[in-house]
Amino acid sequence: MSRFDMQGIGMTSQRTRDRLVARLRDKGIRSELVLSQMASVPRHIFIEEALAHRAYEDTALPIGHGQTISQPFVVALMTQLLIEGKPSRVLEVGSGCGYQTAVLAGLVDKVRTIERIQAHMPQCKARLAALGIKNVLFKVGDGYEGWPVHGPFDAIMVTAAAPVLPQLLLEQLAIGGRLIIPIGGDEVQELRVIDRTQDGYRERVEEHVRFVPLMKGVALG
Repeated sequence: MSRFDMQGIGMTSQRTRDRLVARLRDKGIRSELVLSQMASVPRHIFIEEALAHRAYEDTALPIGHGQTISQPFVVALMTQLLIEGKPSRVLEVGSGCGYQTAVLAGLVDKVRTIERIQAHMPQCKARLAALGIKNVLFKVGDGYEGWPVHGPFDAIMVTAAAPVLPQLLLEQLAIGGRLIIPIGGDEVQELRVIDRTQDGYRERVEEHVRFVPLMKGVALG
C-alpha cells in the first residue's frame, strides 16, 4: 500500500490507472510494490490539463521548459531497479513535475530531490503537498553536484541523460548503494545500474532509453 493517502485525488481515473498497470505487468514489471504505487499515483495531476486525456498512455509527455514527464514503463523500471536493495535514503536528480518523486516517496523513508529549473519547483511542491506527501525535501540546484550534506545515499536516481558518469554522484553513494542513470547523447542512451561495493563499483546496462540531457547549473525557466 502507498504511504500516503490518495483518496479524493482523481480517483475517477482509478480504472484507467489499473489498465496502465496491467500494461506495465505485461511489459515485464514484476514488483508488486512498484505496480501498486503506479496504480496509486494520479499521473494526470502532474501534466497540463490540455494533455490530461493522455495521462495514462505509456508515453513521455511535455511538461514545459523543454522537459518531459517520463514514460510510465521507464518510471516503473527505474523504480523497480532502485528498490531492490530496500533503500531508506534516496536522492533524485531531476524533480521535473514531481511524478517520479511521488512514486519514490511511497516506497522509501526519505527522498531528497534536486531540480535545476526553478520554474518547475512551486508546482512540484504543491502537487506533492496535495497528495499528503511529507517525506521529501526539495532543492533548486545543479544535479551534477548532488546534495552532499544529506549523503551518503542508499540509492540515487537520475532522470536525465549525462554524457558520462558524474563523479560527485558516485562519491555520494553509500557502500552497498545503487545509482540508476541514463548515459549517452541525443541519439543513443543506456540506462545503467551502478552498485557500490567495498572494492569499488559494478556497472551494467539495463535498457536503451531516451531522456532529455542532464544540464549543468541552475535555470529560472
